[in-house]
Amino acid sequence: MKRQSKWLVLGAAILALAGWAAFGRLSTNVLPAGIIQANGRLEAVDIDIAAKTGGRLDEVFFSEGDFVTSGDVLAQMDTTELEALRAEAKAQQRRAEISVKTATSLVAQRQAEFAAAEANVALQQADLDAATARLERSRQLAQSNTVSQQTLDDDRAAVRRARAALASAQASQAAAKVAIGTSEAMIIDAEAAVEAAQASVSRIAAQIADATLTAPRDGRVQYRVAEPGEVLGSGGRVINMIDVSSVYMNFFLPTEEAGRIGIGTEVRLVMDAAPGIAIPASISFVSGVAQFTPRTVETEQERLKLTFRVRARIDPELLQNYITQVKTGLPGMAYVRLDPQAEWPEFLQQTLAE
Repeated sequence: MKRQSKWLVLGAAILALAGWAAFGRLSTNVLPAGIIQANGRLEAVDIDIAAKTGGRLDEVFFSEGDFVTSGDVLAQMDTTELEALRAEAKAQQRRAEISVKTATSLVAQRQAEFAAAEANVALQQADLDAATARLERSRQLAQSNTVSQQTLDDDRAAVRRARAALASAQASQAAAKVAIGTSEAMIIDAEAAVEAAQASVSRIAAQIADATLTAPRDGRVQYRVAEPGEVLGSGGRVINMIDVSSVYMNFFLPTEEAGRIGIGTEVRLVMDAAPGIAIPASISFVSGVAQFTPRTVETEQERLKLTFRVRARIDPELLQNYITQVKTGLPGMAYVRLDPQAEWPEFLQQTLAE
């Protein structure tokens, strides 16, 4: 009985010491008025790196967990078929350019023909004028029987021949002018073919560029969704990464507390993995619709309360100093200063240096 009583006394003493230690820790972290707390996890923006067009995945250059910077080549799609299409489009472009030169030469030829036809019209007009003048003199001389009737008839025939020759020359001139218009239309058509071929080359070049999948931002690879050799459809995912320059914590607050928060309200985050360091953050989002507290909150009483989702975002400039160390999914606490005049408790005063 004595031994049992000794053990009971010793156990009671241990429990008392543990309770005193727990009370000491709680009293150390007592929050002053104007500062509230909520629990959450670090999250970041997810980015899916996907193939814009379907094809075979040729290579993936990063593994899960690797840190990547903006512009890094993450994966490469096979471009053999696209390269062949680009060569074909370039050949069509060269053919169209030759057609432009040919049509330009043809226009010059048609313009020379028009100039010759124009000169011929002028020549035939001069012949007609001369024949008409001779006919007029012959008529006057025929009235006084100075020339024979035969000469008069010959001059009349010469006028008719000159008129026919002039009409023929004018028709040739008109045909030459139409030919110039046709040749100029051929130039326009050939130039349009050149532009279409250039557009095809540019489009295929863009597809080849899109086949090289690069990181749009600094981040960390979370998953390799596809492996080399797989055939992907349009929009097929290859890599899932997180943007470590945009890190935040979502948490939930009851109505009376959420109503006092504004965008930019100061927050300090304490991760379970580093309880001695507070991370400066600020409110960047407050939900406009209330909801029931998610099931991650333990007590049934808390789950029955309506809450608002709140997001605290870490300053991107601060993240740049620790960007390779950022990890998402870490649980922790968010401490929100509702009253700007409230002083941060001692355990929240040591923050990450910028």
